[in-house]
Amino acid sequence: MSEPTPSSRTVGRWLKAERLRPWRYHNWQHIHDPEQFLKRARPVLQLYMQAISLLKQGIWLVCMDEKTSIQAREGEEPPRPAEEERPQLQESRYHRRGACHLFAGLSVGDGKVYGTCRERKCFADFQTVVQQEIIPEALRRKIHTMKLILDNGTTHAPKQLELWLQQLPVAQEGTLTFEVLWLPTNASWLDQMEIWFSILQRQCLQPNHFGSLPELEQAMTDFMTYYNQEAKPIKWTYTIEKLEKKLEQRIKQQEEQNSEQNTKQNIKTKQKQEKKQNIKTKQKQKQNIKTKQEKEQHAKNKIRQKIGLKLANNLRERKHQDGEIRAD
Repeated sequence: MSEPTPSSRTVGRWLKAERLRPWRYHNWQHIHDPEQFLKRARPVLQLYMQAISLLKQGIWLVCMDEKTSIQAREGEEPPRPAEEERPQLQESRYHRRGACHLFAGLSVGDGKVYGTCRERKCFADFQTVVQQEIIPEALRRKIHTMKLILDNGTTHAPKQLELWLQQLPVAQEGTLTFEVLWLPTNASWLDQMEIWFSILQRQCLQPNHFGSLPELEQAMTDFMTYYNQEAKPIKWTYTIEKLEKKLEQRIKQQEEQNSEQNTKQNIKTKQKQEKKQNIKTKQKQKQNIKTKQEKEQHAKNKIRQKIGLKLANNLRERKHQDGEIRAD
């Protein structure tokens, strides 16, 4: 007989007692190489803590990134304003009026944002933004060192960027020194620029109702101007200690996995060696048996030959004796 199935109310009481909510979930991504991740993340987190004091010393810390494929959507009807106890209504049907890419840089020390929209998303566009938006602002601020924090996206051309920055006229003249810090792979949550993109999305781009692409670009430009009037540094609370504590368990876990894998590999190697040794032993035993049988056969053949020769000699002697008897 099958056991009785618990009722939904019983299951509900169990979940409530254990404080479990299996219908809720959060996405997460585990770190493949914790040591390498920590090696790249540690200097970035250290600079975040020192950004305000560094800015006073003429060292400008800037996070740069791009918000890609921002669409201008025009609803079939304009949004209806909010009323008492009713939210604003947004038309679900819309027409696409184009898309653009926003390249922007966040000044970590004071929270100000500088950026522009581009039709494409490639290294040439990134270069243009650096030359037209970031470097002029650095010169206006009388900065002598700029530290750029970037992810590993192809738009930033990790293999070319640092050489290109060194070849700029302001770098050749010694007016401005560049230093690039690369974020670890899959670490967008360590990029303060992503936090500002979230603010832009919630406060400017939603609801999405723009009649044309220039209207969308102008809205983002106006928002940056408005935001910079009262910009403040992002309150960054994630420290190196917190990251080390977070990765400590992962590093231990990885070491245990590596140890387990090594143990399994050693067992497999030992088993293979034992198997090879057993095969060699069996082959040797077969060879010994075969050699022994060949020796025994050879000895038997010799005995047979001796017996045959002896019988032949006896036969000859008898024939010779019989011939002598007949002659007599």
